Amino acid sequence: MFKTAVLSDIHGNTFALRAVLADAANRGVTLFANLGDVFHGPLDPAGTWAILSTMDIPTVRGNQDRMLLEEGGEDETLAFVKRALPQKAHDWVYFLPSVLQVRGMCMLHGGPGDDTAYLTEEIVDGQPRLKECADILRGMPIPAPPLVLCGHSHIPRVVRCENSLVVNPGSVGLPAYRDDEPPHAMQAGDPRARYAIVEETADGWEAELVAVDYDFASAAALARKNGREDWALWLETGKA
Repeated sequence: MFKTAVLSDIHGNTFALRAVLADAANRGVTLFANLGDVFHGPLDPAGTWAILSTMDIPTVRGNQDRMLLEEGGEDETLAFVKRALPQKAHDWVYFLPSVLQVRGMCMLHGGPGDDTAYLTEEIVDGQPRLKECADILRGMPIPAPPLVLCGHSHIPRVVRCENSLVVNPGSVGLPAYRDDEPPHAMQAGDPRARYAIVEETADGWEAELVAVDYDFASAAALARKNGREDWALWLETGKA
């Protein structure tokens, strides 16, 4: 069977995206899936669009992709992304689905019906903790698909719950961040770019989590140039 490289949370980081695509090519992987949050961040949204627009990748819309379509409530970074992207990119985001079934995979960004939900994590004392399988299954589509691909938390996970394999590839472009609803930190622990490779075998779905070295120093320098010291530190350390 064919292997698929699963990308999520690119966040406009072309340095990381190019490294991940090259790594997948070196492994002979030619099929891709994209779980959203493609452009948002103080890096290179236009360059990200230039790469992805040449590829036929099934993609779902993330919460920060959705924000590109909304009026008002813009911070400087979101305004920067909106200005940087060509109209074709805005049109592409508009037509992205929130859930997609393709090649036997159920793709979503957060949870079904809530793109800001963490499917596999709960927040305890400001930190993520892996949910019990019963809680994960309650947040999944019904009936639970054999393979569910989710993003949003930026935490790489492979969890088997009953007959379902749940895979979060982690983030291609942002290994850590802080959020305030409720206050919490998500962190992969180092600056590498993350993705996953999934494959359907005779025994069911299997997944491999992959971490790729790349020029994170240049990504951090660009974040600083564009006024986001917090992003620069997250990119350099993978910690928040």
